[in-house]
Amino acid sequence: MSAAALPRVRFTREDVNQMTDAGLFADRRFELIDGDLIDKMGQKPPHAEAIELLLDLLFEAFGPRRVRVQAPLEVSDADQKYNFPEPDLSVRAQPRARGSKRLPCSHEMMLVVEVADTTLSSDLTIKRDLYARAGVPEYWVLNMKGRKLIVHRDPKDGKYASTTTLTSRDTVSIAGQSIRIADMLP
Repeated sequence: MSAAALPRVRFTREDVNQMTDAGLFADRRFELIDGDLIDKMGQKPPHAEAIELLLDLLFEAFGPRRVRVQAPLEVSDADQKYNFPEPDLSVRAQPRARGSKRLPCSHEMMLVVEVADTTLSSDLTIKRDLYARAGVPEYWVLNMKGRKLIVHRDPKDGKYASTTTLTSRDTVSIAGQSIRIADMLP
């Protein structure tokens, strides 16, 4: 039997919560995507710096009560059983309510951002489709190696209707704010 034909065990959020409560993942960061536990391994300095640069730019544009960094989101009801993503950055459509006892839902975001160096393929397929199904209006993938920003907009029927690739010479606009791509890149 080839490795591709091996049976796959898909974890649910309930499975992961039980394993976490039992201490199996002490001091480990991961996200659940399509039933797979994805290790949020240590970041290389350029990846970490890009997150910091984006965080500064998004704070400046939208303020700290709207910007989230590496925090989980709830996805669409149909995807919740096998998915619990933790995007690099996200921006709420409205400032967070103080004392909220729940995680925000993806459709409450105006923007989700993934910084991609080793994860480009899955960020541009699996996560893109997950966020489109969840109704995230705008999804950015910052391609570190290609020094480009891939912008997905206008989710319709579980897919983004518009995709644009911008280079480091371009700017991206969102909610009346313009941000230079070069300012996102280390």
